[in-house]
Amino acid sequence: MKITKQIDVGGVKIGGGAPVAVQSMTNTDTRDAKATLGQIGRLADAGCHIVRCAVPDMEAAEAMREICKGSPIPVVADIHFDYRLALASIEAGVHKIRLNPGNIGGADRVHAVVQAAKERGLPIRIGVNSGSVEKELLERFSGPTPEAMVESALHHVKLLNECSFDDICISIKSSSVPSTMQAYLLAHEKTDYPLHLGVTEAGTEYMGTVKSAAGIGGLLALGVGDTIRVSLTDDPVKEIYAANAILKAVGRNDDGINVVSCPTCGRTRIDLIGIAKEVEQRCAAIHGKKLKVAVMGCAVNGPGEAREADLGIAGGDGVGLLFRHGQIIKKMPQEQLVDALMEEILKY
Repeated sequence: MKITKQIDVGGVKIGGGAPVAVQSMTNTDTRDAKATLGQIGRLADAGCHIVRCAVPDMEAAEAMREICKGSPIPVVADIHFDYRLALASIEAGVHKIRLNPGNIGGADRVHAVVQAAKERGLPIRIGVNSGSVEKELLERFSGPTPEAMVESALHHVKLLNECSFDDICISIKSSSVPSTMQAYLLAHEKTDYPLHLGVTEAGTEYMGTVKSAAGIGGLLALGVGDTIRVSLTDDPVKEIYAANAILKAVGRNDDGINVVSCPTCGRTRIDLIGIAKEVEQRCAAIHGKKLKVAVMGCAVNGPGEAREADLGIAGGDGVGLLFRHGQIIKKMPQEQLVDALMEEILKY
């Protein structure tokens, strides 16, 4: 796996072989610091490492003082068009700036933001979406192609490099999963800067999670990506649950219990769906244990098929088996299975 340049966002390392950091963005009115801090607290409790806040005006920039002071996790200011909002946010104590240097004005304004960031030791994330590609590039590449998005990102990188600034992270997002993946793979070849993965405008919880799992998960499985955000039209806390599930699915986060379960079939004689959901829900609150737990529907094949699991249960006709590494350790009624499994997990 390629080792990218490492940046530091308020103590959270991104790139350079560091664990993949999970990010989200508040959807409260940033000018309401109390409401924003309340949401940030819920995000942090769910497992968010870095949070981004929109800064649309000076009132929001001023509120960032209170937000940064009270936030339990590093805060990123999301800036568009007005470089003065970036300067005010930096003064307010943010830990990173997200902007496109090309849309905040001339070189003097870019230089002013860069100097302020350098003085505070803050990184800058260059964020390019398919909808933000410059007109000249759209014409040259016949649309917001992956090549056009990467070219745009590298142009913005050059603007920062010309100010002797190299503390950079890059995101290149599209609502199209194939286009997003192609863009990130191309950027991975062309640059050593850490990459912030995401599928923009992914949609509601269901489809947005599916698209993000396909795009973000596919890239992570290929060794591409240093930090991620799952974008959902929903409560941002759900973005964190989805992001951590994706990381666990591709083997990039082994904290907590990894629950696997078989699909139901005609041999199933217990409430496998209900049992699997209960086990997953109860295991979600357990951290610090790196275990694989299996919930299987067939008492005959279950222990054998799930022998790689640390612990597991398998159902029969109203009864079930509790097993460890494929070896049966106890037989019991169905209604006792989940409690017995949870007891073994806590003792493991």
